[in-house]
Amino acid sequence: MESSGLKLNFWENGPKPGHLYSFPGGSSGPGTACGPVRHTLNPMVTGTSVLGVKFNGGVIIAADMLGSYGSLARFRNISRLMKVNNNTILGASGDYADYQYLKQVIEQMVIDEELLGDGHSYSPKAVHSWLTRVMYNRRSKMNPLWNTVVIGGFYNGESFLGYVDKLGVAYEAPTVATGFGAYLAQPLMREVLEKKTDITKQEARELVERCLKVLYYRDARSYNRVSFTFSSSMQTDPRSAGLYPRTDI
Repeated sequence: MESSGLKLNFWENGPKPGHLYSFPGGSSGPGTACGPVRHTLNPMVTGTSVLGVKFNGGVIIAADMLGSYGSLARFRNISRLMKVNNNTILGASGDYADYQYLKQVIEQMVIDEELLGDGHSYSPKAVHSWLTRVMYNRRSKMNPLWNTVVIGGFYNGESFLGYVDKLGVAYEAPTVATGFGAYLAQPLMREVLEKKTDITKQEARELVERCLKVLYYRDARSYNRVSFTFSSSMQTDPRSAGLYPRTDI
């Protein structure tokens, strides 16, 4: 039945009972509704080491700003550090797309918390605990977030520094390093903190700079442009600095 050239029976070509509607451009073959689930097997753009050190009254987290496409130094000005809130900072190595997804989820979570207006905010330990559950949940679904995350902050007069990998394995420590830094930078940081456990902010920065310099010389996926983030009793301060501007090395 038509009126003024228009079909009134809108559902005339609808799906059969028990079937789904065939959208334009989609496949209408059998098994479309329950096709294979795609998982990330090989991360594309990745970031290397993230370093974290506790100091007297805060935490420093640092990483370079390179996104590697395989062995190609493709993106040379991307940050893998984020400020969660006034108490917490975070850095991630591994797949950059998964880090962007995780960052988006955390930012929305912080917004939802602030909308409550109850005066409370997520502490570094709370974010660390939440990340262990997220990583383990995704691992259990055989679709992990291909990241290793360092969480730090200063809350209620205490410094916190934690580690979570893509399997949900987590721990707290005075020094933390991911990627190649776990082999090259971690021994250097532990050596300093074993001799002097209560270091200053300046000493922590110099230690991290030294470790990043070693990684720049030894890790093929590192870069000479780095970013630092501090969380202390005074403020949470993200900043960037190039340590090795020389191009003739």
